[in-house]
Amino acid sequence: MRREGFDVARCTVARLMKDIGIEGVIRGKKPKTTIPDQARPCPLDKVNRQFHAPAPNVLWVSDFTYVATWQGFVYVAFVIDVFARRIVGWRVSRTATAGFVLDALEQAIHQRRPVQGQLVHHSDRGSQYLSIKYTERLAEAKIAPSVGSVGDSYDNALAETINGLFKAEVIHRRGPWRSFDAVEYATLEWVDWFNNRRLLEPIGNIPPAEAEANFYAALERSDMAA
Repeated sequence: MRREGFDVARCTVARLMKDIGIEGVIRGKKPKTTIPDQARPCPLDKVNRQFHAPAPNVLWVSDFTYVATWQGFVYVAFVIDVFARRIVGWRVSRTATAGFVLDALEQAIHQRRPVQGQLVHHSDRGSQYLSIKYTERLAEAKIAPSVGSVGDSYDNALAETINGLFKAEVIHRRGPWRSFDAVEYATLEWVDWFNNRRLLEPIGNIPPAEAEANFYAALERSDMAA
């Protein structure tokens, strides 16, 4: 409402919502999908729970979750740019393999084309993210790996938050789910809405795409002034 010119207090909105019997989506608990690979060497944690970035393509976080369908479990992976919390890569799969999360990473690299040597990729210690294929792709793209500790969701809190929003705003509200195709199409719709229209309080109640556009516009004005 403020974006449309109405000066309204948060408590007023809460009271009116209560009066007419509506409430925001409530996030539930996230099932555990991380299977740590204790035998494989693990990168250091370069993030230390500081999920802030001064610009796009400085820090990405990755994680995946699962969805129960009538045809079995479906897995959904996301790669998120921390600066504006924009989803830059995603993939839906029938199996939770290393190739599935690698596809989400490939989409992010292809779309964003980050400058080599300037990006950190953070994940949990799931075997998919510590696989040889995944770590080799990060090295090839000159992306520095970072991994949180075992069994600690706070070490990958931002990715967990996006997973939670996805489950609360799509999966729990629109289920039960019949098939892989239904989940994939719903995820496609949600990612587009999330990136371009969903207002996020941590970035000033604007959509992620708008936050990035504002950053590049300010950078351009600064360059012109210089």
